[in-house]
Amino acid sequence: METPTTEALHNVKALTFDVFGTVVDWRSTVHQELVKLAREKIESPAFNTLPESLRTRFKALTDENWAKFGQEWRDSYNKFTRSFVPGKTAWKDIDTHHYDSLHDLLRKWGLTGIYTEDELLSLSLVWHNLKPWDDSAAGIRRLGTRFVTATLSNGNQSLLQDLNAGGNLGFRKLISTADFGAYKPHPSTYLGAAAAIGFRPEEVAMVAAHLGDLAGARAAGLRTIYVERPREEAWGPEEQQYKEARAWVDLWVTESEDGFLEVARRLGVPE
Repeated sequence: METPTTEALHNVKALTFDVFGTVVDWRSTVHQELVKLAREKIESPAFNTLPESLRTRFKALTDENWAKFGQEWRDSYNKFTRSFVPGKTAWKDIDTHHYDSLHDLLRKWGLTGIYTEDELLSLSLVWHNLKPWDDSAAGIRRLGTRFVTATLSNGNQSLLQDLNAGGNLGFRKLISTADFGAYKPHPSTYLGAAAAIGFRPEEVAMVAAHLGDLAGARAAGLRTIYVERPREEAWGPEEQQYKEARAWVDLWVTESEDGFLEVARRLGVPE
């Protein structure tokens, strides 16, 4: 039985999911990998062949420093995707961006040369191995018994395939914004996803932990489901746009609730 608050979603037949931050916890996985590789590098025989100033700088980095590094890496992704203009900006997929921005960050932090090219490539692909939130796999699979479930992510197809398989997520369709030569929040990504699934925009609900993403989906005619995740929202509760979103989001799941499992419960999808 649907609850009164889900009336706006009555005609929805498909759910498209943002992935980074919404389905997977990018922050903890990336941080853990950065710390792990740093420790392995320090303990490796090759470390002593590096310049002393570089070794000293590298060894001084704390877990908190690496958390900041990871956040800056993520911030570079947000800047890249939001500044991309279809038809004008030269195309670059997310794997390539992650590799290029990793190089840029190491240069900014004075760490150029600390890793070999093979190590850099491997590290840049950590985004293929992100850990899902605890409710993600069970929630997506449960929702998939009633709705077509699909990714709608800026991640490229190979990245999404790895996350889906590695996290046992069970998405029925993998859609990347790269399929449309654009990045969210460009309207073509939301409209393209709806068309790819075979439904009208109003028959599709976007599921995301970012109100900016949902605003883009709403502008394209999709319904909206907001699932709060730790430290993911860019809009502050005191901001006007956040307060207005409280009125237009069709379904809002708070961080204290059970993520996608709560979405399924409110939509009346049985266990």
